[in-house]
Amino acid sequence: MRHLILCTFGILLSLPLWAQSNSPVILIKAGHVLDVKTGQMLNDREILVQGDRIRSMGAAGSNRDFKGTVIDLSRATVLPGLIDCHTHLFLHPGILEEQATKETATYRTLIAGVNARKTLEAGFTALRDLGNEGADFGDVSVRDAINNGFIPGPRLQVATRAIAMTGSHDDIKGYNFELHLPGFSMIADGPDEVRKAVRTQIKYGADIIKVYATGGIMTPGDEPEYSEFTEQEIRVAVEEAAHQGRKVAAHAMGPQGIKNAVRAGVASIEHGDLIDDEAIRMMAAKHVYLVPTLTAGDEILKSPNLPDFALRKMRRVADIQKTGLLKAVKAGVPIALGTDAGDFPHGQNAREFALMVDVGMTPLQALQAGTINAAELLGWSDRMGALEPGKFADIIAFEGDPLRDVHVLEHVHFVMKGGVVVKNDWAR
Repeated sequence: MRHLILCTFGILLSLPLWAQSNSPVILIKAGHVLDVKTGQMLNDREILVQGDRIRSMGAAGSNRDFKGTVIDLSRATVLPGLIDCHTHLFLHPGILEEQATKETATYRTLIAGVNARKTLEAGFTALRDLGNEGADFGDVSVRDAINNGFIPGPRLQVATRAIAMTGSHDDIKGYNFELHLPGFSMIADGPDEVRKAVRTQIKYGADIIKVYATGGIMTPGDEPEYSEFTEQEIRVAVEEAAHQGRKVAAHAMGPQGIKNAVRAGVASIEHGDLIDDEAIRMMAAKHVYLVPTLTAGDEILKSPNLPDFALRKMRRVADIQKTGLLKAVKAGVPIALGTDAGDFPHGQNAREFALMVDVGMTPLQALQAGTINAAELLGWSDRMGALEPGKFADIIAFEGDPLRDVHVLEHVHFVMKGGVVVKNDWAR
């Protein structure tokens, strides 16, 4: 019996390796491959994909005897799949309160599935979705449906309803107090309630915890520089999340709120519009990521239909945000690409690259923010962010050189996720 158990166990251990070695192999002929780590453009490469992983990458002609499926991208530039570290798949452009109060969670979950597909087809093969703004735990369902192959979409890390204090930026304000409205986030006050909220989020499937450290732009009755959760409350969230292997992202615009969050140990500062020199030094020293979300601000300033309070706040902080971002880059603060998609139409996430370059980042720095840096922030550097053997075959292709013009990333023609082609305009 002992011998039988050992043999059975050995067979089970070998199954994943056998399945990988016997899965179909695809040869991709790439005209240009950009090494996002070095900025070197490699010409005439061949990428072998087996199962959901990259098996090898070499010079053209290194697979002369190959007999399987060939994908010809010989006139294209190839990159690893892009990563957006700040999205809201459950939102669409418009008034936040109307979406949260007039649209059912079921309706919004269905819309989120559509938005996930749009984002994948735009070349983004992984996302952090930082709050579904009151749609229960629908983002967990969307993530799981993608992972189980029921719907197409990027790999997701989800923050479910996020956590905020009473009357915060992400709490519904300005209505008759006799109406019991749900709020966009899970409302918690004081360390004990915050601890329980974190545990509840993780219980129902959160991959990451999001907290609100300051006011913001898109809700009335608060300002970006207002501090909200205290340092103690944020620290409790960080500690409790760490007990279960999760990181904390902090919505933080004003300098005091940013510093509270950094001292408390968060992994990333979202937005950082009014960041000051002291906060920059703290973030650089602690290797805390800044996720700027420039596209959302750009969209707000262009929108004719948003309330006056949002336009007023965005006009006040826009230039300060750009100056602060460039200072942070020069000081060595790690930058990860995030867009706040939902404030603008999903699928346009690549607009962020050009806005980063307009601020003063180099094209390579912007590309690294949306690939290797973003992968590190997600804790997924071992499986994505670069085209290397052993990593997921998340591969995109387009025409042109992004080091000369990052706008080419807004027109992706080929997308492969995990070895499966989800878009190929050139095959039509």
